[in-house]
Amino acid sequence: MAEVHIKLNGPDLVQGIALSDLPDGGKLVGRCGDEQVLLVRRGAAVFAVATKCTHYGGPLVDGLVVEDTIRCPWHHACFDLRTGEALRAPAFNPVVCWSVEQRDDRIFVGEKRKWTSPKQSDGRSGQIPDKIVIIGGGAAGFAAAERLRREHYQGSVVMLSNDDAPPVDRPNLSKDYLAGKASEDWIPLRGESYYAKNQIDLRLNANVASIDAGSGEVVLADGARIPYDRLLLATGAEPVRLTIPGFDQPHVHTLRSFADCKAIIERAATARRAIVLGASFIGLEVAAALRSRNLEVHVVAPDKRPMERVLGPQMGDFIRALHEENGVAFHLENIVSSIDGTKVKLSNGDMLTADLVVAGIGVRPRTELAERAGLLVEDGVVVNAFLETSVPGIFAAGDIARWPDPHSGENVRVEHWVVAERQGQTAALNMLGHGLEFTAVPFFWSQHYDVPINYVGHAAQWDEIVVDGDIIDKDCLLRFKRGGRTLAVVSIFRDTESLEAEAEMEHQMAT
Repeated sequence: MAEVHIKLNGPDLVQGIALSDLPDGGKLVGRCGDEQVLLVRRGAAVFAVATKCTHYGGPLVDGLVVEDTIRCPWHHACFDLRTGEALRAPAFNPVVCWSVEQRDDRIFVGEKRKWTSPKQSDGRSGQIPDKIVIIGGGAAGFAAAERLRREHYQGSVVMLSNDDAPPVDRPNLSKDYLAGKASEDWIPLRGESYYAKNQIDLRLNANVASIDAGSGEVVLADGARIPYDRLLLATGAEPVRLTIPGFDQPHVHTLRSFADCKAIIERAATARRAIVLGASFIGLEVAAALRSRNLEVHVVAPDKRPMERVLGPQMGDFIRALHEENGVAFHLENIVSSIDGTKVKLSNGDMLTADLVVAGIGVRPRTELAERAGLLVEDGVVVNAFLETSVPGIFAAGDIARWPDPHSGENVRVEHWVVAERQGQTAALNMLGHGLEFTAVPFFWSQHYDVPINYVGHAAQWDEIVVDGDIIDKDCLLRFKRGGRTLAVVSIFRDTESLEAEAEMEHQMAT
């Protein structure tokens, strides 16, 4: 097999560069041996790290330096420049670091530093629990278990998941993997050996019947009881299923799990026409993915415009036009009234035919366990700033958690992947007694064909949308304002400005 040579860019950092070539706050990509290295200068300190984010490989040279950290421009992961540690989801793996030496006003990059897991964080109060149980195998549950072990927690960690697959990278299920552009290797958040190696007792197909808060036990459907000192509820949400005739037919699908995605892919292999119910982010990402598989795609939704409730009318019109340019047909201000084999009847009387139907009409938080356990539930499990529920020792994170958001000043529940992961990380620290408030600014991304949409903040309502740039040209940033204050920012190909908006929102909360 022929050897592949990859051309490296930038100066040879082993030979060194002049300190003046890297101004304070500057970034520079060079080469060290056969690897690319990113130099970052902060005052007198110079750091050398890998050039790519460990999440999806985003270019860190285009990221934002905030104090001694660097943030990825694609999905806002954050890394410690001194240690390489992944400080914020969606990245969990550290970036590689190199040693740096300054001599005679020149910068030299030396050897690659061996990764060592950071020491256990300070600031704990109270007794460390012996037993932690996590109910849920999604974003929040995985992030919590991973952070517990990264903090060198030595106690028992049991993760109860009613899924049949280990935790997966769910955003991929409606994006690249569903479109046939990503391999199955991308999907697991960690390989199966990770859980045994880190002594995480991951139990799949585990159905929890109840929580006995009085005795501190989780009761499984088979009657087994699992004791806990701290409990994390990360049960997530489940897709809304219609009660219309025909919704239970085998060619009608919802998308939440890895198994759901594989079932849709299997059906798409022989299907010619698909109908997507709902013009939500999930629904429209599914539509784009199925178009990539050359299916004829129709979208049926009650909305006047796709995504208008979340993104406003301008972006709604743009998203519709984008999908129509790629061959999607819309049937808006309509719902499906019945499905009879391949015949799908709409509320306006029209009849469509399809051999694949995918419902993307929203999800409902899975709060039944919390309700039966006597926890306070109001459109989600109510938690305080530390993500602790109304019952001491029980925490909640992810799609089910309704928390006091310091940026909007409201109690919110957000169904975003990165939010769930970051809440899982914070909940893990608080179960160990760190007493950290959850203050992360909500963030999510969506992908439609070659167009990424980034959303920072949370704006349930607004009275003004300020557009900078041109939406049609796919180069824009929209500020959603209420009372003159920016609550959320939506951008297309304005990655640095999206990061700056996130940092500004954080600064506003801190002052």
